[in-house]
Amino acid sequence: MKKTAFRGALCVVAGLSLAAPGLVASVFAQDQTADTLWHGKAEVPNYAEKVFPPWQHGENNDAMNRGLEFTVPEVDDLADFHGSITDPKLVLYVGGNYFFAMAPLVAEFEKEHPDYKGRIYWETIPPGLLIKQIKAGGTITSGNMTWTAKPDAYFAGLKKVDESIASGLLVGPAIPYVTNTLAIMVPKDNPAHVTGLADLGKPGVRLAMPNPEFEGIARQIQESLKKAGGSALADMVYKNKVTDGSTVLTHIHHRQTPLFLMQGVADAGVTWQSEAMFQEQSGHPITHVDIPADQNTTAIYAGAMVKGAAHPEAARLWLSFIHSEPALVIFERYGFKRYVAGDLVKQQQ
Repeated sequence: MKKTAFRGALCVVAGLSLAAPGLVASVFAQDQTADTLWHGKAEVPNYAEKVFPPWQHGENNDAMNRGLEFTVPEVDDLADFHGSITDPKLVLYVGGNYFFAMAPLVAEFEKEHPDYKGRIYWETIPPGLLIKQIKAGGTITSGNMTWTAKPDAYFAGLKKVDESIASGLLVGPAIPYVTNTLAIMVPKDNPAHVTGLADLGKPGVRLAMPNPEFEGIARQIQESLKKAGGSALADMVYKNKVTDGSTVLTHIHHRQTPLFLMQGVADAGVTWQSEAMFQEQSGHPITHVDIPADQNTTAIYAGAMVKGAAHPEAARLWLSFIHSEPALVIFERYGFKRYVAGDLVKQQQ
């Protein structure tokens, strides 16, 4: 690994508080000369600031009074926490797979319901972690900061939402609204020449892959790997290459995977197609490889009210809005498709 890529890997570990444990160790293992970075001359990192999250130039924050603006993308950055926690009128926990769509969605919702302007707070960390936060009473710690924001509504894959209704965390019914499929995200020049899922098992192809412990997408990816190359391919990507250090497991793939690709730390990673489209639309040096339909997996996105929501009427308004025509048009900008009951076998997150 080049020294600059190694420095960038350390930056992301510092900057994203949910970075995977062991990532630093795995990077050290890949660079036999890493200790030279700590001796001799220091070099300024050569990454353009725009490659670091949060990527949307403040648009994913509807707070009216932002006070002192202090963001250092490499190190001081709460990219997946949006808005003000001071007396919000609606708190949303949204699986991070469409963090980029939330800015236009919130803007449209506030146009229809102006009383909520500047009073919506939302989080976009992985759905499994959001469930843990609900169980923790809405309290979360990132870096040196701890705060509480109890959710009014939760959004994830339909299976996860149904399970959480059954367990009593959420109140039914589940409201499905869009679907999504998988793609292989790669750097713009695709240096590893990845053309399909089978290539992910090749020696020397470095991967950033969602961690099954935290990210529901990992289950769909494993199913797709089995469709493309059987259990041998799935085990190569998620077992053998994890052991040898050529697969890094992420905690928050929608931030880490594109960043690792742009830094040269990884050659490919499977994500949702919409995430790759957002990176391309943002002008980042990212592209994607389509996965054939017979190897792909479809997720159904859904939401429901959280039991004991402090703002139940606001939650109902958002749940009604999320499958309305204006909302669906916004989702379609990023490659999502409208959910139509009965059209899909339920293969959810």
